[in-house]
Amino acid sequence: MLDSILVTGGAGYIGSHVVVTLLQSGHNVIVLDNLCNSSASSLDRAYQITGRKPVFIQGDVRDRELLDKLFTQHQVSSVLHFAGLKAVGESTREPLKYYENNIVGSVGLCQAMASAGVFKLVFSSSATVYGEPEQMPISESFATGAPTNPYGRSKLMTEQVLMDLASSDPRWSIALLRYFNPVGAHPTGLIGEDPNGIPNNLLPYISQVAIGKLKELTVFGSDYPTKDGTGVRDYIHVVDLAEGHLKALQAINDKQGLNVWNLGTGRGYSVLEMIRAFEQASNRVITYRMAPRRPGDIAECWAAPDKAEKELGWKAERTLNDMMIDTWRWQSLNPNGYTE
Repeated sequence: MLDSILVTGGAGYIGSHVVVTLLQSGHNVIVLDNLCNSSASSLDRAYQITGRKPVFIQGDVRDRELLDKLFTQHQVSSVLHFAGLKAVGESTREPLKYYENNIVGSVGLCQAMASAGVFKLVFSSSATVYGEPEQMPISESFATGAPTNPYGRSKLMTEQVLMDLASSDPRWSIALLRYFNPVGAHPTGLIGEDPNGIPNNLLPYISQVAIGKLKELTVFGSDYPTKDGTGVRDYIHVVDLAEGHLKALQAINDKQGLNVWNLGTGRGYSVLEMIRAFEQASNRVITYRMAPRRPGDIAECWAAPDKAEKELGWKAERTLNDMMIDTWRWQSLNPNGYTE
């Protein structure tokens, strides 16, 4: 029986792109996903892209009995852990839901892994763990701050659990990958971001305005101390991000303990720059209006990605234009996402 990689949350936006990258690299993949914010169609599309099928198990990462059965029936060598809730606004309204899904789910997964003798884990974390840093760019040596919402705190608390775990038992090899702002879609247009309801993130919102699903974009904050007054973020193409996971997985095969890597491009774009770039790529006009700042939003945020380049041999290769063209291809080919 050949070793497989377990991808929790593998039918979601980032997870499905990582599944494609793993399959293309020759790995056997098992996906565990409860489909609460994802679609099994993404895995059918992954098969169309790669000609290889992941094993799909529909279920929840918090179901210990299911995890034990999975590890017994399949020879899993390592785990990439994406399963969790990610809407910042919802997390402020329903914090317990986030702590239960994101932290308790991760603890149970680690317990099941240890019980099965699997000690290699790549965790999908977030740049939100840095809180509001005093300077840019953000490097891994910065203290993890006070995240401004329960979503960010759930990521930070899970990181702390994993740090304690790695300190307590030398068998563990853990990578914490702190992403900045994933955007874009696979260049085939077959898989992409398909948010439930109204998108929480900028680019899916812009693209839904472009196809007429949404009337206009609201830009929160025009008076930040940035180049044009709007918020600046480090946007990274989701395929670059997926390739970063593959590199991290290879690295932890040779590294024990816990390692942290930022995955970002090292430069920031403002909201207005993103709108203009999308208009150019799609040849559509994006209607938007300015509104006051939202509480909890920071003015600017971008990565220092040097550590990942030096230690993983990875850096983001795709341009802002690639991000826009691939987003527009996905959105125009799939106006209703995975819903036919």
